[in-house]
Amino acid sequence: MTSSELREKYLKFFEGKDHKIIPSAPLVPENDPTTLFNSAGMQPLIPYLLGQPHPEGRRLVDCQKCIRTGDIDEVGDTFHHTFFEMLGNWSLGDYFKQESIPWSLEFLTKELNVPQDRLWITVFAGDDQSPRDEESAKIWQSLGVPKERIFFLPAEDNWWAAGVSGPCGPDTEIFYDVTQKPCGESCRPGDGCGRFFEIWNNVFMVFNRKEDGTLEELPKKNVDTGMGLERTVTVLNDLDDNYRSDLFWPIIESLEKSFGKPYGESESTTQSYRIIADHLKTAVFLIKDGVLPGNKLQGYILRRLIRRAAVKVTALKQGSPSLLWDSIKPVLEIYSGTDYFQMGDEEMVKKVISEELNRFQKSLDQGLKEIQKIENIDGKIAFDLYQTYGFPLEITEELFAEKGQQIDKDQFRGEFEKHKDLSRTSSAGMFKGGLENQGEQTTKLHTATHLLHQALRTTLGSHVQQKGSNITAERLRFDFSHPNKLTDEEIKQVEELINDQIKKALPVTTQTMSKDEALKSGALAFFAEKYGDQVTVYTIGHPERPKGVEGSIFSREICGGPHVDNTSKIGHIKIIKEESTGSRIRRIYASIS
Repeated sequence: MTSSELREKYLKFFEGKDHKIIPSAPLVPENDPTTLFNSAGMQPLIPYLLGQPHPEGRRLVDCQKCIRTGDIDEVGDTFHHTFFEMLGNWSLGDYFKQESIPWSLEFLTKELNVPQDRLWITVFAGDDQSPRDEESAKIWQSLGVPKERIFFLPAEDNWWAAGVSGPCGPDTEIFYDVTQKPCGESCRPGDGCGRFFEIWNNVFMVFNRKEDGTLEELPKKNVDTGMGLERTVTVLNDLDDNYRSDLFWPIIESLEKSFGKPYGESESTTQSYRIIADHLKTAVFLIKDGVLPGNKLQGYILRRLIRRAAVKVTALKQGSPSLLWDSIKPVLEIYSGTDYFQMGDEEMVKKVISEELNRFQKSLDQGLKEIQKIENIDGKIAFDLYQTYGFPLEITEELFAEKGQQIDKDQFRGEFEKHKDLSRTSSAGMFKGGLENQGEQTTKLHTATHLLHQALRTTLGSHVQQKGSNITAERLRFDFSHPNKLTDEEIKQVEELINDQIKKALPVTTQTMSKDEALKSGALAFFAEKYGDQVTVYTIGHPERPKGVEGSIFSREICGGPHVDNTSKIGHIKIIKEESTGSRIRRIYASIS
């Protein structure tokens, strides 16, 4: 079965169960400053899991693009990835365990023809905050899964949450028995023995974990499921290596052609091909979603991925980093059956990667100069070279072997582990405060972006289109199309126009309608592809007043919230910075007081 077939089967199956298909959200969350990327299918849906009505209803199904960066350095084995797709079906206060579990089994055994006797199950064992999930275990047994293939495991295995606070709950996980051979007396799903692969996770999201760690029940019981596309398509095709599936193999083949070395020829070549394929794919998706290489946040991750891939290309001897270009087209072709990419994306991606490779070459040259200054190498110095200039251990080893020196690999690994611990701590800190961050300041600033967008169009012209935004509790960042730097007078006009609407105390109202109706009503939607057929439209101003009359509609946009209900609650807007982010794209930072 191909990945396209699996993706399509999943969406159609749940569409047949009265679920509405919704498009994937962008990789970078628009209104969630607590996390760098959407790393799970549930993240874009958090407001709705917390009770906000979804414009498409209470049953949803999607294929969400995700990125996880905590284990970048683990990529190179058969199953770690930074970019992946998560198939998911959702109940927002509608059906629950009695429907969710049987549907999961039905899809696997009837639609995908997975033998039921190769499926093993885990459920939540309970703790002092939430009871043992006997209900799920009984449902599985009623469906013909014997007791001996159902395991009760603790929260570390069968409790799901995306952050330290926010929506969470017990889950039941479905594992595929790959080898059907016991690895020992205690062999069970989730023990890491290699016999079992988790392919589906049904989360019963009934709690909200508060910042003090306590649980409160959500207003409605939700179901959040997830099936990793990469892992599942690998299992269905009896493969033991995700990189041999059609989601990666065209990239691998292009690398074989570029370097004249077959995949599997040696451990180092195989590992390098996997790293290049994974990192290049992730970079392509990030660039498509508007991320550019930089030294902070998402830009830093993109830069790290491109440079690590480039170093691996260089390490393959004849490789010039520009050979990465030859594998960009296969990435786009893999996803030709989706709406992820459009005409012209290949050239745009090549341009961004080319510019970053040119910058990286300068860094490599600096690193080589530094190496020439080092008389005696050790593990710590080798790690510093890796961290600062991107030199992998094997290249540094090679260079110093020519001087008759060996590197203390244990010392290098020790420094490496320290770095990973710091990275994970930093990454965990992004989730402080919870993914459900709909705080008062964030809500005010989000509503202010609507005012800013319209004020820019009024002042500069209708060619202005939103290209991205990012909101923290301290400020908003807004990217828009415009060819020139704003003058001081233009910035002043925009600022005064926004604050004038705030002083007018305009109502902020919401309506659910079809996307076509919304566009006909004059609602702006410059990211229309990320919305489904039904959308939420936010209007700032009095709809009943004719255009041009004091207090009439100032702004109307398709959006997912959150918003204040009256502009008077926003406060005074101050534009603190205006700059360029690239060709014909400007960026504004603003705060409220």
